[in-house]
Amino acid sequence: MTNGIYLLLGSNLGDRAANLLRAIDALEQAAIKVVAQSELYETAAWGLESQPSFLNQVVEIKTELAPLSLLQCLLETEQQMGRKRNEKWGERLIDIDILYYADRVVKEPSLHIPHPHIQERRFTLVPLCELVPLLVHPLLGKTQQELLDVCPDPLEVRVYQA
Repeated sequence: MTNGIYLLLGSNLGDRAANLLRAIDALEQAAIKVVAQSELYETAAWGLESQPSFLNQVVEIKTELAPLSLLQCLLETEQQMGRKRNEKWGERLIDIDILYYADRVVKEPSLHIPHPHIQERRFTLVPLCELVPLLVHPLLGKTQQELLDVCPDPLEVRVYQA
């Protein structure tokens, strides 16, 4: 099993916290072992700002799935949970992104690993820093904490209080 794989979970529709829990349960049912979870973080929507705030969480997983197979599993999980892809950066019941797959670099038409926007998004870097602040981005050569320290994203990211 490969470990050191990090996913970003996000939701801004319905019971956001419950959606993230359901996603983790669905991953476990798909033989993806969740080995660590960040706190839940709340932030205003990024990209398309006229929508409800998001809850985000980073999870570390172990899996035997190769990167493209993992992506397919995550897309199926999103669809089973009711995700509709209507608008880029639009509202979503659930969103699951692969941030890192160990130290691998993947450049496929449907998948880029590391996720190409990690360094631009506080809502990704803050929970990553909670789990692995010293993890080095394999292309940028900087730790997650170093990326967060210079992140241009102005949006506040705060621990979610239910």
